[in-house]
Amino acid sequence: MVAIAMAPACARRGSTTTHVDRSVITHDQLAAHKFTNAYEAVEALHSNWLITKGADSFSTPGAVRVYLDNTNLGGVDKLRDITMEAVQFIRYFDGVTATARWGLDHGNGVILVSTHPVVSP
Repeated sequence: MVAIAMAPACARRGSTTTHVDRSVITHDQLAAHKFTNAYEAVEALHSNWLITKGADSFSTPGAVRVYLDNTNLGGVDKLRDITMEAVQFIRYFDGVTATARWGLDHGNGVILVSTHPVVSP
């Protein structure tokens, strides 16, 4: 009975699985495709990032915001203006994380496009 309980723990210890961060589209993922702009990349690889999750205000409903190297560009349609040549990674921040980082009017999340090679939260 004891050997059965220990077997799964031993199997997990030797496991070499890697953690995949589903909030990031990496440079390698982008290079594997021929996207012409950031919108095409997000739409193909994580289309759920483009969807507004719910109204954050009755008078002024919010939307997912797009940032390029920490500069606010506007809504998700601005992703179409970002060509892929210099893009290193694209990261999604959910509403809670985006609000903590950029303020209360970011409750629907942020898509950050970076031309810098470091993937940082």
